[in-house]
Amino acid sequence: MKKTYQITVEGRKELEVELDELKGRRGEIADKIAEARDFGDLSENAEYDSAREEQGIVETRIAEIEDILMNASIIKGAKGGKVALGATVELDNGGKSVSYMVVGPVEADPLEGKVSNESPLGVALMGKVVGDTATVMTPKGEVVYTIKQIS
Repeated sequence: MKKTYQITVEGRKELEVELDELKGRRGEIADKIAEARDFGDLSENAEYDSAREEQGIVETRIAEIEDILMNASIIKGAKGGKVALGATVELDNGGKSVSYMVVGPVEADPLEGKVSNESPLGVALMGKVVGDTATVMTPKGEVVYTIKQIS
């Protein structure tokens, strides 16, 4: 059974750009490997080992991105005033306002204002409407958010 990845249109574009950049690095890495081979004995050749390791990392990420893009389902956004995938939610927790977009795990980046629907905060927010509260357990204790706006 293949996995479906839920991503936004912007997330898809970002992955496509990353994929193009990684594919562009293939030639550069191949040149590094060829140059390192010219140094001689491969058994004790740190440059060769490093280039091969870089190649493995790049090829693994290319395969991962291609799999995500092939099995992607585009998130449509909020429907009916409820928090859903693609919704941007403005929250208040005792005077401090924060805003997050609820996305799938592939795109999640809390520092960029994107939380996964599978994260504790995402789970607590899903299906809520303006005025509802969402309680999240954190290492520092319980945090209660009030939903101020959904878009």
